[in-house]
Amino acid sequence: MKKLATFTLAALAAGVLGFSMRSTETQASPVAPAIAEDVVPVEDSMHEFMEYVFQPAYQRLKPALATAPADNKGWKAIKGDSLTLAESCNLLFGRAPEEGAADWKKHAAASRDGGAKLYAAAKAKDFTATQAAWKGMLESCNACHKQFENGKHILQP
Repeated sequence: MKKLATFTLAALAAGVLGFSMRSTETQASPVAPAIAEDVVPVEDSMHEFMEYVFQPAYQRLKPALATAPADNKGWKAIKGDSLTLAESCNLLFGRAPEEGAADWKKHAAASRDGGAKLYAAAKAKDFTATQAAWKGMLESCNACHKQFENGKHILQP
């Protein structure tokens, strides 16, 4: 009986040790900030960042805003994507290029504020205001694209 208890205890310890080693391996992050609270970009390429953070929401909103949503599900989709775009603009402040950083931050603020207006209008279910805010936000995005992308990637409402 004592051997069985010792064996059980050893097996349990090995299992816990094996689990903790595996969980450490699976929790490892490709980015290891010096301080956990630091904001550290996962993707350094601005093109990749825009393509995978901003572009999907833009591509969903464009057809969604062609006509007024028929139900709450439609409005919820618009609110979700507009909030995603507005909040994502906050991430642009930490990605300012060395040259033109002040302008970059002005564009980021204008785009964020435009996204906030879009979100507020969608939250109010005001389609006219939603379309106007959508166009205003895109103008802010395009102003940045004109300055920092030489006019490439101009967005259409």
